[in-house]
Amino acid sequence: MPTFDEYVDHVRAVVLATEPDAEEGTSYGMLAWRLAGKPLLGINPAKAHVGIYPFSPEAVDAVRDRLDGFTVTKGGVQCTTERPVPDEVIEELVRLRRAEITG
Repeated sequence: MPTFDEYVDHVRAVVLATEPDAEEGTSYGMLAWRLAGKPLLGINPAKAHVGIYPFSPEAVDAVRDRLDGFTVTKGGVQCTTERPVPDEVIEELVRLRRAEITG
């Protein structure tokens, strides 16, 4: 079972492979990657899950049909390190959010 830090390392690799210009920092008090000064994707541990946040309800809605079995909120997706959000969904969230940021 991967640790939260190992999962963050994995998500970091997926984000940077999808958007090499992303910069790591914080947004809304969580670890996040930013693009052009705007939040691109955040990740935050909670007691019973890990939250993945694209800072865009529209991006979440666009991938909602690919997240059966996950808790999906208006702003993000809840997963565990044992059952992470699929890489292709994270890639799509990054692409969608990049499109919103760059117009």
